Amino acid sequence: MTKSTVRMLLAAAAAIVIAPSAVTAQGGDAALIASAQSAAPASVSAKATIMTADAKGAMQVVRKGTNGWTCMPDSPATPGPDPMCFDANAGKWAEAWIGHKTPPAGAVGVMYMLEGGTDASNVDPYATKPTAENAWVKTGPHVMIVGSKEVLSGYPSGAMPDTAAPYVMWAGTPYAHLMVPVGSKP
Repeated sequence: MTKSTVRMLLAAAAAIVIAPSAVTAQGGDAALIASAQSAAPASVSAKATIMTADAKGAMQVVRKGTNGWTCMPDSPATPGPDPMCFDANAGKWAEAWIGHKTPPAGAVGVMYMLEGGTDASNVDPYATKPTAENAWVKTGPHVMIVGSKEVLSGYPSGAMPDTAAPYVMWAGTPYAHLMVPVGSKP
């Protein structure tokens, strides 16, 4: 994933952005790395690139990885834990979402959020706060499968799903993806 892709992901998903200075005061790079690695199984996160943004939004590599995965630490600005790890295809999907473009065909990606996620609208990919119309849902630890319309078949896609079972988030949009809750970290 390119630095510009990650920069766009962080800029558009401001709830996920974390300024290193906020965590540095709480434990430095070791705290950033531990938070970011908590998003995925150790077999993924131990060799992932850890990235965050500085106070101006410029991307910073905290640790260069070797396995093609990127992890970002929790943001203290959000109400819930939301560190995440994603593969290169999920990065392409996120870049399309952020840019209001069609995600690339045939690029199925995986995103881990094993610490949970900051709550979000289940129907509006661009909602920033709950309203009576945007079906805000609470999510716990989960994995997201993005970039495949075929994988969504047969899963609930209504506005207010049971988030304890797999469901389609953002159904009817180009960014529809499968949310797969997990009971605990592997």
